Amino acid sequence: MNEKPTLFLMVGLPASGKTVRARELAAEHGALRLTADEWALSILGQDDRHQEPGGKRWLLEGRLVGLAMDSLRLGLSVVLDFGFWSRDERSALRWMAASVGASCEVVYLPVDRDVQWRRIQDRWRRTPELTFPMAESELDPWREHFQVPDADELSGSFRPDPPPGNESWLDWAQRFWPSLAQS
Repeated sequence: MNEKPTLFLMVGLPASGKTVRARELAAEHGALRLTADEWALSILGQDDRHQEPGGKRWLLEGRLVGLAMDSLRLGLSVVLDFGFWSRDERSALRWMAASVGASCEVVYLPVDRDVQWRRIQDRWRRTPELTFPMAESELDPWREHFQVPDADELSGSFRPDPPPGNESWLDWAQRFWPSLAQS
């Protein structure tokens, strides 16, 4: 009997080690790894490397989420390496994974602010073509905006209802990632 596929959600701030761990998980589990930053950089090229170029980041992520769900339906595990700063994003994806018969694991990688800034600087020095520009002044607002997963979320033991005004988590997800509705 085959094990059911797993959706791994890489959760953390920039330079927390998500992509390194995502590569490890993909190799360990024979999983498809989808890293939004890599796709964005390859599609947008070197001339337009802003994190949110014209709102297209959410369109790209929606298409990758759709690909992830298709892969899970086919029995292939998937590592989504997006950061997933909000509880709602993570809750929607946990619900969606369950709806296609997959399990879901939230992989949270905390990072100390000083370590984070050092890694960002090092990454920019070593491989500027593989990263988005980031300023130290962005770190504190990012840290304030980021919703740290709690014990229930990390254990997968509790799945909240979708926010008011949404019939389901899929309804919420299609609004958050507009291109998901087209998948």
